[in-house]
Amino acid sequence: MLRGYRVDNLEHRSVPPLGFPELLRCDTSLSPSLQTAAQIARGEIVHIPGYDYIDSSLLYSREREKSFMRRLKSESSETSLFRKLRTIKSESDALRLSIEDDRRPLSFQKCFAHYDVQSVLFNISEAVASRANLSQRKNTTTGASAASAGVGAGATGGAVGGAGPGPGADGGAAGCSSGNVPLFESPLGSREDLNPKENLDVDEGDGKSNNLALSCPHFRNEIGGEGERKISLSRVNSANYSGPIHREKVKRYIIEHIDLGAYYYHKYFYGREHLNYFGVDENLGPVAVSIRRERLDDGKEKDGMQYNYRVTFRTSQLTTLRGAILEDAIPSTARHGTARGLPLKEVLEYVIPELNIQCLRQAINSPKVPEQLLKLDEQGLSFQHKVGVLYCKAGQSTEEEMYNNESAGPALEEFLDLLGQRVRLKGFTKYRAQLDNKTDSTGTHSLYTTYKDYELMFHVSTMLPYTPNNRQQLLRKRHIGNDIVTIVFQEPGALPFTPKNIRSHFQHVFVIVKVHNPCTDNVCYSVAVSRSKDVPPFGPPIPKSVTFPKSAVFRDFLLAKVINGENAAHKSEKFRAMATRTRQEYLKDLAENFVSTATIDSAVKFSFITLGAKKKEKVKPRKDAHLFSMGAITWSVCARDFGQSMDVDCLLGISNEFIMLIEEESKNVVFNCSCRDVIGWTSGIMSIKIFYERGECIMLSAHDSCGEDIREMVQRMEIVTRGCETSEMTLRRNGLGQLGFHVNFEGIVADVEPFGFAWKAGLRQGSRLVEICKVAVATLTHEQMIDLLRTSVTVKVVIIQPYEDGTPRSSSPSTLTGKVNQLEVILRQLQNDLRKEKEDKAMLQEEVQHLRQDNMRLQEESQTAAAQLRKFTEWFFHTIDKKP
Repeated sequence: MLRGYRVDNLEHRSVPPLGFPELLRCDTSLSPSLQTAAQIARGEIVHIPGYDYIDSSLLYSREREKSFMRRLKSESSETSLFRKLRTIKSESDALRLSIEDDRRPLSFQKCFAHYDVQSVLFNISEAVASRANLSQRKNTTTGASAASAGVGAGATGGAVGGAGPGPGADGGAAGCSSGNVPLFESPLGSREDLNPKENLDVDEGDGKSNNLALSCPHFRNEIGGEGERKISLSRVNSANYSGPIHREKVKRYIIEHIDLGAYYYHKYFYGREHLNYFGVDENLGPVAVSIRRERLDDGKEKDGMQYNYRVTFRTSQLTTLRGAILEDAIPSTARHGTARGLPLKEVLEYVIPELNIQCLRQAINSPKVPEQLLKLDEQGLSFQHKVGVLYCKAGQSTEEEMYNNESAGPALEEFLDLLGQRVRLKGFTKYRAQLDNKTDSTGTHSLYTTYKDYELMFHVSTMLPYTPNNRQQLLRKRHIGNDIVTIVFQEPGALPFTPKNIRSHFQHVFVIVKVHNPCTDNVCYSVAVSRSKDVPPFGPPIPKSVTFPKSAVFRDFLLAKVINGENAAHKSEKFRAMATRTRQEYLKDLAENFVSTATIDSAVKFSFITLGAKKKEKVKPRKDAHLFSMGAITWSVCARDFGQSMDVDCLLGISNEFIMLIEEESKNVVFNCSCRDVIGWTSGIMSIKIFYERGECIMLSAHDSCGEDIREMVQRMEIVTRGCETSEMTLRRNGLGQLGFHVNFEGIVADVEPFGFAWKAGLRQGSRLVEICKVAVATLTHEQMIDLLRTSVTVKVVIIQPYEDGTPRSSSPSTLTGKVNQLEVILRQLQNDLRKEKEDKAMLQEEVQHLRQDNMRLQEESQTAAAQLRKFTEWFFHTIDKKP
């Protein structure tokens, strides 16, 4: 349809004339003017930007409608009105163009210290664009219904609405596609009008299939072996690496895709003195700002007290700007470090220059304001999840077949016993996931469990009421069809699963679990995942060609996978749109009903002398003051992805605790490590290598005209890490061809020959080799390292000097990685000692064997000598006896 029109549907639209079904559906193949004419013919009111009235001639009666359509069909040229209107750009188009012309990078204010990763990803340009698109609500076919949209209802026989409800069936299953398009309510309170007949973009799936899941349109499969992305230079990404991983990471199933930074307001603002401002920005829409000035405890008296401004900036966008900025880093007309502080207007103008400060009004002094802000910030947090469980027997694959399995078999019972505990629903007081805990109308028992801080209630198909003679089983589907994540349990012989066989707009993630050797001591399970294409990937990753034995480890893996799947699904387009509308309503309510008349600069009093005087210039901030911030300072960099052999644009964030890389395109964290694990860096004019843990490294380069960024990164790491700049040296050989030092398996110099060539070059015990002849030590085994040192004609090494006490730089023992490294070093030393003891034992055993052989030889010689002596004695006495 013509961009630039805002269409309001009349409550009583005239019936469209017969013979023009394609035209009245606004077929996209028609010209924009014909589509607009079809809208007018249906009795819709067209608002034209720049016009303050609606011409009554645009409203047509049914008779005029027919004549107009006939005239429209016969005319081949467009009227002057449509030619004129087509040149008018819509407000959203003009806004989008202005955004593209002046698009800022994600890290738009380098001096601002971000509290968490999602704050780093806050993009005010996207907030403007999302507001422009927010009013353009689209009816989309989502979830499993997107996969089955091209499949006829008769293909599966399980589509709700395909037949009338059976006896005792409920009137419909909310969230499941049917003949009548229902309204769907999101977990966050919004309602969505879904149209299953909308044409979808062509998508053939990802082509991944196995005996658990088949490739499916609009879905992406994880069948094992996808693994985690590794962009650092290490043995895992080395082409020379062919053995097992040198050091296995500690197995930890973490919860992903959750905004724990949502507690920022509760932690640093709620119950403390701070100011809140609400307003409606002409570009951003309703906004809310919370700001608080605090004194830092580590401020030095000789430099005056140090102050910090904490800021939370909320728009309709689901990401929030959270963090702080040092007062010394803000240019201001006022004096820094005083008890009065800087004008808040100058602070916000510096941190959020795109915001129209004049639209803000101070919040009223009411306890409802912080409570509403808590609800707004923690809107997306949920620690209660409902998960569907479908039972698939041998030879089954369709939705109808799975819903009609009346009772569970022994294999499913065994799996449910591992997954959680059965609870009596009547009188159940914990999370019940819309199940009836009063009258047993949804069954007598269900499956419930907890994992970390989460409660999970499972909608098990065989534990929900079974309705005889009703193939659709609506009493079961009304619950499972509204679950975002569904576990499909397959018995041996079950056919591969495909979302094509499911009819539901809400089911976005399917976790397929297939049992092998059920009810035996060798029972094990295979796992695959099929997720909607706009659901981002989530962990923990499924290992390739691995079956999980029945154990608590498998249970933890599966529960973490299910929770992460639902958290990731909330980032899909459908749920994001619903949450965004809910958030906008929260902000609009605050801006309309919880504000006073005080503006952000109402406290400033102007006199005639002040107005007539020369405007006071702002004092420049202290240089590099932001480098001492507590949060994450960010830079836009180009990172080398050694896993995929390509360069990627990223945001580098360095806080006082972590270093992370966030890919700008996917907005995923592709690297992170503790600052205490950083051991050194090699910096150039436009590039830097950061070494961590055992010499693994990431390689970054600054963008053009941003060479100052490398200097700032080095200064920041000098403040928050224990690393140092690397040293490069060329080593000479002595007359015997030796370098004069020994190195262990980690690349740490064990000992150096005093006053040798290596010692004179500056190599000391405890130094760590990170590069040998331009080859990263992290990619080499100990044998390869020794071979490279022995065979290279000219040996150039890059080293990290030890600490002042001579101990080598490595991961901090206080971190988990450091503790693991220490344990591995101890283990390797014990293994070396054990190997030496085995060698000594073998030598002793060999000596004992030689002694035994000598003993046996001596025994044989002794026996031979005794026999000879006996013969001689016999001969002697025999000879004497013969003499007279």
